[in-house]
Amino acid sequence: MAERDSVQSPRLEFPPRFTAMRICIRSLAILLIIVGLAGMASGKKKHEPLATVNFVVVRDENGKPIRNASVVMHPVGENGKQERGGLELKTDPEGKTSYDGVPYGKLRIQVLAQGFQTYGDDYDVNEPNMDITVKMKRPAGQYSIYEDHPGDKPEKKDPPN
Repeated sequence: MAERDSVQSPRLEFPPRFTAMRICIRSLAILLIIVGLAGMASGKKKHEPLATVNFVVVRDENGKPIRNASVVMHPVGENGKQERGGLELKTDPEGKTSYDGVPYGKLRIQVLAQGFQTYGDDYDVNEPNMDITVKMKRPAGQYSIYEDHPGDKPEKKDPPN
């Protein structure tokens, strides 16, 4: 039993020049991978100007701030369609919120608040600091054909012949 444990498996011995060549090839492969990844990372980074956008959300009728309103920002593509991604902000008790790092270009803004009509518009971000004030309106009454409307003209009915 002791003899079995002491028996070593045969190991292939390569001449020193093959070992040096394998080390050189491995080092070259690792170097190429590192250079390729660094080139891809630096190629993706474009220096785009970024802006700070400040929002103030107030009531239309009296100008009082609306707290906890949702301000949703979506980038808009060159074709006018909303791109994927976006960001939602909430207003503070003064109705204010801001975001630093908005890329220049078209930006679609939507504002939602409990008890108010949803607001939406596209803005062109083209300066380092932008201030956007949104005036939220209360929902209008529902229009019914069964009610009298003072501004409408009554329809004239022709007598049957």
